[in-house]
Amino acid sequence: MSENNSNQVLVKVEGLKVYFPVYKGALFKKKAGDVKAVDGVSFHIDRGETLGLVGESGSGKTTTGQAIMQIESSTAGRIYFDGKEITGIRKKDARFLRREMQMIFQDPFSSLNPRMKVGDIIGEPMIVHHLNENKVEYQERIAELLQMVGLNGAMIDRYPHEFSGGQRQRIGIARALAAKPKFIVCDEPVSALDVSIQAQIINLIEDLQEKFGLTFLFIAHDLAVVRHISDRIAVMYLGEIVEIASRFDLYHHPLHPYTKALLSAVPVPSPKVEAQREHIILKGEIPSPLNPPAGCHFHPRCIHAEKRCILGGPTLKEVAPNHWASCHLLD
Repeated sequence: MSENNSNQVLVKVEGLKVYFPVYKGALFKKKAGDVKAVDGVSFHIDRGETLGLVGESGSGKTTTGQAIMQIESSTAGRIYFDGKEITGIRKKDARFLRREMQMIFQDPFSSLNPRMKVGDIIGEPMIVHHLNENKVEYQERIAELLQMVGLNGAMIDRYPHEFSGGQRQRIGIARALAAKPKFIVCDEPVSALDVSIQAQIINLIEDLQEKFGLTFLFIAHDLAVVRHISDRIAVMYLGEIVEIASRFDLYHHPLHPYTKALLSAVPVPSPKVEAQREHIILKGEIPSPLNPPAGCHFHPRCIHAEKRCILGGPTLKEVAPNHWASCHLLD
């Protein structure tokens, strides 16, 4: 996949595969196959950019983000960060990498240690990476981070259970910012929140990006949210990227049948326009990554599927300038 000036690229993923072995048998375990969670994914993220990663549950979005963060081990492929390859980096070196790369988790209730005070949760990355010289500076930085995410600095001695879901997610964001990273993986950071709170968190993330020049991989299944925050969007299906383009091109000129189906399900505020829109109903469920369909993985659910779609899988190619898609119908 083509990319901008290499100096502008912060994160680069080439042919990433993440397989999980499956065994059968209670006593003499025998390998039955592999769950192909991520199967040959390639993309790049420029400095200061937000790349949205969307798809149904089980498409491999979260596993992709965890592989970049070195939480999950890669089966194959290469991952580069700031010009250096980090694939399979040693645990000792990964600790230093954590300062540059952080993660905001999906569930604000389980991602915070209930036995730790908020100040300790936010301050932990600073202690691990030796970022503060004395206790006064440490306490001032925590209070500053709390205020930065819209919370009162006096809340430093409270526990997570004393906060609402939206406030807990703000604490998670403050923790991610504590180490002053360049890159943050946002793993569905608003999906567990009330709709009324989601916009506040999205606006906060955008404000912080502008203030600190952050780069984001924003993982979500809500296309309306992704459209609002992303510069470019990659669509995943069963471990593969089927389309990647700018926000405008993807929403106004979708090319892959799966992308079109996803977009047709996004409601439009105008009842008149909504009544005239074509709604594409996908048949069946997403297949198991343990036994993906032959050929194009999407063909069992595609209304346009042909014989060639069953015989061989398409490759991701540039169909229009900076607009990539993987579909035989676009040949």
